[in-house]
Amino acid sequence: MNVRIARIETFAVRYPTRGRFKFFEDAQGRPIGRPAVVIRITADNGTEGWGQSVPTPKWSYETLETVLTTIEHHLAPVLMGLDPFDVDLIHSVMNQTIAPSFSTGQPICKAGLDTALFDLTGRILGQSARARWGATGPDRIPLSWTLNPKTLEDVEPLIAQGISRGYRHFNVKVAPDPEFDIALCRRVRQLVPEGFLWADANGGYEEATALFVAPKLADIGVPVLEQPLPANRLGGYQRLKKQGALPIIMDEGIVSCVELDEFIRLKLLDGVAMKPARCGGVTEAARQIKRVLESGLMFLGSGLTDPDLALAAAASLYAAFDLQYPAALNGPQFLEGNILQNPLEILNGELIIPSGPGLGVQVDLEKLEQLRIDPKRA
Repeated sequence: MNVRIARIETFAVRYPTRGRFKFFEDAQGRPIGRPAVVIRITADNGTEGWGQSVPTPKWSYETLETVLTTIEHHLAPVLMGLDPFDVDLIHSVMNQTIAPSFSTGQPICKAGLDTALFDLTGRILGQSARARWGATGPDRIPLSWTLNPKTLEDVEPLIAQGISRGYRHFNVKVAPDPEFDIALCRRVRQLVPEGFLWADANGGYEEATALFVAPKLADIGVPVLEQPLPANRLGGYQRLKKQGALPIIMDEGIVSCVELDEFIRLKLLDGVAMKPARCGGVTEAARQIKRVLESGLMFLGSGLTDPDLALAAAASLYAAFDLQYPAALNGPQFLEGNILQNPLEILNGELIIPSGPGLGVQVDLEKLEQLRIDPKRA
């Protein structure tokens, strides 16, 4: 279609948080809020597309400030005038401008632009996200409630909070203390015997510890162990996979299809916990899901405490590919406020997939201004 990118705008926002989540607290344990960059891309025919970058400095190296300056000074200038439907060219230009090191450079930043372009082109076509992916999955997906307690005494009330909001499945943050983690998972399994219990170490174990913990968690009834080691401990992943105590799921180590294909060939993993933000957006995430499914591996859905636009994109993607497990999309659990005219709806622990064109949601500019911050004073 004869349209071109005419304008790219960014809006720095900060969502207030509720409850405790280790990625959004300072060294003293005080909540610091959830920073995000909202992106609006306007085509020369006046159509707008909206996306969201979700930097999480305690999880990755990208920050609110790097997203803003990278888009303003580097990516927006080279994207002006390009065809928003030419996805391969756009990603090639972005990757030439911000080069990779081990893998895709600044994928969280690029994910916001990719999502905004997906929303823009979907609106031009008048198609929903699920329709564009040829959705075969349901119009809602079950969510998983995240547990990251400091003590075992915290576990029961945290589970009660999730159950009171209709959640039946729980993902647990583990590492580096193996004894605490084993006791924690045992307690969760006792309290929620039927729920899907997903242990996520965020790369926090040493190899010997992971080899010790995995069979103990399997005995408790934990079905998967996500990212037990740092992403570059490839030999350790081979040994964990050979041990075979639990399916080993990778997250932080998978940014592009290049390393995904290599890790599958080397037999380092049993599946991938997807995050569009981690791999540069929904375009690359969809490719990776197809690779995983074609290889007969597990596909789990997660996020980076995604708000609003990022949440709509991830949930639509997972539903389109018929996700078989509860999604660890915990934005609704930990975040206050929203920027949408009609916020995403959760019923009985299940997120309703938006059905309108593009991402299926509309930004409320007044709400956006209420959450907007001055990045120089952030």
